[in-house]
Amino acid sequence: GWVGDGMLTCAVAGDVFASPSVAAVRAGLAAVARAQTPHPNDPGILVVVKNYTGDRLNFALAIEQHKAEFAKPGAPPPKVAMVIVKDDAAIDPPAVGPRGLAGTVLVHKIAGAVAERGGSLEEVAAAAQAVADAVATVGVALSACSNPAAGADERGKVEARIGAGEVEL
Repeated sequence: GWVGDGMLTCAVAGDVFASPSVAAVRAGLAAVARAQTPHPNDPGILVVVKNYTGDRLNFALAIEQHKAEFAKPGAPPPKVAMVIVKDDAAIDPPAVGPRGLAGTVLVHKIAGAVAERGGSLEEVAAAAQAVADAVATVGVALSACSNPAAGADERGKVEARIGAGEVEL
């Protein structure tokens, strides 16, 4: 469920623990642009990205390639805005910065509501950025993280970790 009324038009995901490829993001952008083609004034595309290095790089590169590919001679480039969500309260900002976690859902919902009410790309992006700047998430894990391909972690003990990032309590 990320795609639907009042939410996203398209969602692009990578493999487990991997960012989506530039090609996959470009395909998503192209699909949204094609869906908007009959629209008379190019409403634009808002891209909401979680703060992971690969996501930031791949989405930014895909956006630049999309703008170049869909640019029309004599016209401004297609309108695309990006909001990066950094809501993980357990990561110390001077390090890699807070990750994008569950607060991203609130960014999607608010952006979707503003868009459904006819907001411009600038208004939708500003509302999404305001939410992204205000939201905070603390992750709680009942077991260690594991890659499904590597099998489950069978330590046999139960413990809860609050802020399952660099700072754990």
